[in-house]
Amino acid sequence: MSSTAATFCATLVDEWVRAGATAAFVAPGSRSTPLALALHGDRRVRLSLFHDERAAGFAALGHAMATGDPSIVTCTSGTAAAHLHAAVIEADLSAVPLIICTTDRPPELWQVGAPQTVDQNRLFGSAVRFYAEPGVAVPEMAGAWRSLGSRLVAEANGGADRPGPVHINLSFRDPLVAAPGPLPAGRSKLAPWHRDLRAGRSTAGEAEIDEVWNRVRGLDGVIVAGHGTSDPPSVLSLGRALGWPVLADHRSGCRAEGQAIAHFDPLLRNEAFAARSNPDVVLRYGQPPASKVLSQWLAGAAADTISALGRSQWIDPERIASLVVNEAGLARGLLARVPPDLRPSAEAERWQRADAVAEKMIADELVSIGGVTEPGVARSVVQGVPPGGSLLVASSMPIRDVEWFAPNRRRIRVYANRGANGIDGLIATATGIALSGSPTTLLIGDVAFLHDSSALIGLRDRPVALTIVVIDNDGGGIFSFLPQAELVDQAGFERLFGTPHGTDLAALSLAHGLEVERWPGSGLRPGPPRVIIATTDRAENVEIHERLNRAVAAAID
Repeated sequence: MSSTAATFCATLVDEWVRAGATAAFVAPGSRSTPLALALHGDRRVRLSLFHDERAAGFAALGHAMATGDPSIVTCTSGTAAAHLHAAVIEADLSAVPLIICTTDRPPELWQVGAPQTVDQNRLFGSAVRFYAEPGVAVPEMAGAWRSLGSRLVAEANGGADRPGPVHINLSFRDPLVAAPGPLPAGRSKLAPWHRDLRAGRSTAGEAEIDEVWNRVRGLDGVIVAGHGTSDPPSVLSLGRALGWPVLADHRSGCRAEGQAIAHFDPLLRNEAFAARSNPDVVLRYGQPPASKVLSQWLAGAAADTISALGRSQWIDPERIASLVVNEAGLARGLLARVPPDLRPSAEAERWQRADAVAEKMIADELVSIGGVTEPGVARSVVQGVPPGGSLLVASSMPIRDVEWFAPNRRRIRVYANRGANGIDGLIATATGIALSGSPTTLLIGDVAFLHDSSALIGLRDRPVALTIVVIDNDGGGIFSFLPQAELVDQAGFERLFGTPHGTDLAALSLAHGLEVERWPGSGLRPGPPRVIIATTDRAENVEIHERLNRAVAAAID
């Protein structure tokens, strides 16, 4: 009999071995059975049994100290896990790589008095480099198992930080004894799912750059650039030298030149164009753009994906990166390796021709539609920020409309609170940017505006140049693009997701003594804090987006 838990554990063990973690220290117990059996069943693993968890932890510590490779420790649920804490503390302070695997009863047995059950969530606090609670294994998540196993080793080895312990808490339901089924496919040649070459450095080393160059030279590829791209000119130069398109959001700094592809989202919605764009390599810089279409295309491409990141970052939402490298210095180092006679790929030209068609079609279609539209406001805001000024773009629809439909723009700085993608605190964030001395524009939705309305207090008297452009569609506009809009009845959708607020935003702003204008007002000229309100309709907004995407698809066909 096979079980999902047994297959999950066998997959983790296989990835650990591929990544060089082959020594396991096991303390006996019932709840840890699926993982113990997986370790015991893999002949590549050197398994040692200790009757006491404390001894198992310190034995693993000693082995990792001697070999430099992460040791695996596993124990059952309850107080057993607490006995590993001393070894975890020592591993943290001595920078010794350990993979701590506590096992647990399933969540439905937490906090109901089930025997041998304690709160094991983040049990070791800040002493671990990385913590994971994947929940009870289900077949639908099989595509993430190898990434998780490989990342545990990479994080224990330190990546761009110091080596140390990592912790995974594994919940298992009965039956605990079963054989594994077929494992999800792994990388070829028994390579680990992820390799992290940062190895304690914050800039790319020569060997690191050589490995990336050997993976990219002579091949077709794309560069995807987001926030965290520290050297945009070098990234753009690298794209030109290789003939690779640069798919960038405004926060990357790569949209400051005409080279970057401005409308990759509408382009990739054309199935024929997306199918023709079949890169051998994807080189990713920093945080991902907001486009779900881009994310799905990357996940479905059979490309070698290299993720270039800053110190201590791990950004791989699709779990496809085969190699993780230092972002700083990488593009410049690769440029130095490009031979003068290298023949660039033709991919960048093909993307740029399609992008030019898309730009013209979007502009023409918005003129044809007329009136105030959310994509039109986003385009005008990006075009209207004064040179040297700053733009803060809210999450939900504003960041997407700017990313998808706004043209490239030089000499402005674009910000967004995309770390957690929340809509809270945006007026205050924009105020803080403006207090740095930069004329600032905030593009924000009405719900986010109301969410941070307390930041309007005293704003009138602050010595800042701040223009707040509010998209007022009386609710949560992004939900009209999600499945809830079709699967939930209209009354229920409006109550739970549309969330009309009925607030007079002009009156609210006037109550705080702010100048208020209706879009387009007097433009985005620098001046004292003021609010410009652009009134739109949520239902019409969906239709306008669909019309723009259809127009682009038809034009590039």
